[in-house]
Amino acid sequence: MQEEIDYSKTGFKSGLEIHQQLDTLKLFCNCPSVLRSDRGDFEVRRKLHAIAGETGEIDEAVKHEAGKDKEFIYQGFNDTTCLVELDESPPQEINQEALKIALQIALLLNCEIFPITQIMRKTVIDGSNTSGFQRTILIARNGFIETSYGRVKIDTIILEEDAARIVEKNDKITIYKLDRLGIPLIEIATSPDMKNPSQVKEAALYIGDILRVCKVKRGIGTIRQDVNVSIKNHPRVEIKGFQDVKMFVKTIENEVKRQLNNVNKNQKNIKAEVRNALPDGNTEFLRPMPGSARMYPETDLPLLYISRDLINDIKKSLPKLRKDIKEELKSKGLNEEMIKLIVSENKIEELKSLLEIEKDANLIAKMLVLWPKEFATKEKISINKINERLNLDVLEDVLNYLNKNIIQKYDIQEILYEIAQGKNLQEIIKRDKISLDKIEEFVIKLIKEKPGLSIGAYMGEVMAKFKGKISGKEIMDVIKKYVKW
Repeated sequence: MQEEIDYSKTGFKSGLEIHQQLDTLKLFCNCPSVLRSDRGDFEVRRKLHAIAGETGEIDEAVKHEAGKDKEFIYQGFNDTTCLVELDESPPQEINQEALKIALQIALLLNCEIFPITQIMRKTVIDGSNTSGFQRTILIARNGFIETSYGRVKIDTIILEEDAARIVEKNDKITIYKLDRLGIPLIEIATSPDMKNPSQVKEAALYIGDILRVCKVKRGIGTIRQDVNVSIKNHPRVEIKGFQDVKMFVKTIENEVKRQLNNVNKNQKNIKAEVRNALPDGNTEFLRPMPGSARMYPETDLPLLYISRDLINDIKKSLPKLRKDIKEELKSKGLNEEMIKLIVSENKIEELKSLLEIEKDANLIAKMLVLWPKEFATKEKISINKINERLNLDVLEDVLNYLNKNIIQKYDIQEILYEIAQGKNLQEIIKRDKISLDKIEEFVIKLIKEKPGLSIGAYMGEVMAKFKGKISGKEIMDVIKKYVKW
């Protein structure tokens, strides 16, 4: 059995950097922020050149990359790539929707927002930006979150452009697509306050919950999480490439063991470096740690002013966190399984809207998430097609018919099933109904043939016989005439 690490004795320090794409148009142009699976319509070729900065020195990481003499090929699209992405035209004004989402996140993280800030250029050394730099804006600072191990300070909230994505790579050539370049990306950086790997994981999950209640992109590749780790007598190491929060603890533990081994062996010239997280919980060397002075002002754009009125407006409509939403849904009578379905399917707003018509939260939850899945499986129809047919307007109409006693609750599942098959709601409601006399005749005969059944059992028999031809209320009224409660 391996000996557990005493993190308090190692001088363990760790901080998080979380990068999350926002679900808007691109940050400095009006191009759509969608990823393309087809090949680009054209290519642009460029190379990286190491040039000394204002201090007269060349950045160590820049020198390392330039020494590889690599060529970068960028694939663009005639209909979704513009000259801004090609660095052939100045950037446009910052996307206001992206700015508002970033401010929402900053407020939810208890940050101080800058009233005036400067859009900056950050040197990029891997060819992932056509310009050789990334536009980035410091939006807020000095926030915090609470964890079970104590408070974690949020150092900065930054809004920036995402980089181009790699299509193909070898020793001399890297091919990028320009579809991702310029997508708004929020970067959340914590202080190195975290005392052990479990606290790092907890903080990442908490910040993730905040991001998910805002308008951010979902799916693989839309969020990237980096962890900075150091111990006594060892320089900081940045671990990139975390996709699964479940791997945080194992990977950080392995990195601490690696650093302890370096220190115990008295290895000389241990340098700060960037490492890549591997699926098995280990890491591999990527490049030296970039220098700190890699920023300079964006000369094509003015100062960014964030007014108090804008901040106050955003405060009025801040989204609730998932834990608060879950508590609210629980108070409406939903069980844990149904709450999980509503939250995971992102149907919270639809549920709130339908609750204004009908107060039975369990019924509405079934209409939104449970029955559509059943219909899709039964009919072998895609869930997207089912949801398209059972849209919010249709569900509102069904509940309005319920309120008018035109249908009953036990009619709703069957009605929705018919709509899911492509039938029209109005046609289902208005179609010819069988006469009450015939229903009454059938009920009398049924009671004689099967005496002693419960009202529910008789109801089931009649519904099966006259499905869709008469409302449940009308059937129940007939049965009650002949069966005692």
